[in-house]
Amino acid sequence: MAESSQETVIGRITAVFGIKGWLKVYSFTDPRDGVLNYRNWTLVQDGKRIPAKLEEGRRQGQGIVIRLKGVDDRDVAQRYCGADILVPTEQLAELPKGDYYWYQLEGLEVFTVEDECLGIMHHMLETGANDVLVVQASPASIDQRERLIPYLPDEIVMQVDLVNKRMVVDWDPDF
Repeated sequence: MAESSQETVIGRITAVFGIKGWLKVYSFTDPRDGVLNYRNWTLVQDGKRIPAKLEEGRRQGQGIVIRLKGVDDRDVAQRYCGADILVPTEQLAELPKGDYYWYQLEGLEVFTVEDECLGIMHHMLETGANDVLVVQASPASIDQRERLIPYLPDEIVMQVDLVNKRMVVDWDPDF
């Protein structure tokens, strides 16, 4: 039996836009309108999976608006608000060496350059200046603190080893 494919969240439907079934999307892609490069979506809302096809989309001010195939009015569109947008991971573009998708970093054990375990990289925050790693305590970590560590490759993030699920950061554990 074939293994089921991995999926990656590329955005979230946030609100309706207008009266003809358009929706606002918060895109997790960079650039922001990269979410429009994928046509076949799986929407996940309240644990339910809903196949959806992107009919059309465009930038609207700072955000993205889209219309799904078969969704032509505001009331129907409203049902999709809050849904995460997933695509098969194998459809994502290959990144240059040293660049990573956020999902690849999630779950890595985070160590200082002195080999002290700070915990597990839980998720990323987008702050504007730079992305931030949210590192949560694990049974192996030196304490039970959650840490917010700037994601600055070669400055703070010294090594990412996806094979061994390990990241090394130049970070003072007391900070």
